Amino acid sequence: MSSTVSHDSFPLGDRPVRRLGYGAMQLAGPGVFGPPKDREAALAVLRAAVEAGVDHIDTSDFYGPHVTNQLIREALSPYNRDLVIVTKIGARRGADASWLPAASEDELRRAVEDNLRNLGLDTLEVVNMRFFGDGHNPDDSSVEREMRVMADLRREGLVRHVGVSNVSSKQVAEAREIVPIVCVQNQYNLAHRGDDALIDELARDGIAYVPFFPLGGFSPLQSEELNAVAASLQATPMQVALAWLLQRAPNILLIPGTSSVAHLRENLAAGDLPLPSEAVARLDAIAPGGAAH
Repeated sequence: MSSTVSHDSFPLGDRPVRRLGYGAMQLAGPGVFGPPKDREAALAVLRAAVEAGVDHIDTSDFYGPHVTNQLIREALSPYNRDLVIVTKIGARRGADASWLPAASEDELRRAVEDNLRNLGLDTLEVVNMRFFGDGHNPDDSSVEREMRVMADLRREGLVRHVGVSNVSSKQVAEAREIVPIVCVQNQYNLAHRGDDALIDELARDGIAYVPFFPLGGFSPLQSEELNAVAASLQATPMQVALAWLLQRAPNILLIPGTSSVAHLRENLAAGDLPLPSEAVARLDAIAPGGAAH
């Protein structure tokens, strides 16, 4: 299988990006806190991603904090014109590496300024407003206050496009009434399919959906059926899980993360992995209740 990215693309704001991107979270130290154990290796992964054709990198200044953005700037600046860097705001890190909400107007503005400075940019292409909800599960609380701040940042030219993260369908609808939304970033994978209806709705409206934890996150996907399908296709289970997401809907953009160049190439090869209909049916049945689409 080729290690280059599939040419299949989807708009992210007004910029078409390849559907296999890269998530920078794992470049920071353990627990996404502090510096990487091998700085040169982290820089090498970023350079290898861009050299392989990746044009969508997902990051945040609260990864580290500041670590991943500074690595991205060191590795890739001056940036290729076609590279879209997406960041997120709405959280901060405690001294004990805890994840804390940071969603007042002052905190959101300061976060945008920190991202601009550490990435070395004058404008952020896409910024996701990250809501806390119940851990990685969104709630239905109002998003109006935060989204009005995001709309102001967009009008001021500090942010070109706005996305939302860790949100329910109701919150997406409320956000879209306040400011144009170009992407939704939620937890979604083979085994966690609560957003099936939302993905289809967003696809109809030309809005990107970016799954976080596409491979299960801190609890990697474990499935005998996934392993069996992967063996039949002579691929790894993680490649099959990524390929399943790519075939699930045309608006899904993937940002699997890794700190290893070899693992990066393995992930990118999923873009060239065809899934026969029989394999898709077997994979669809992995989710609780065998969710269909």
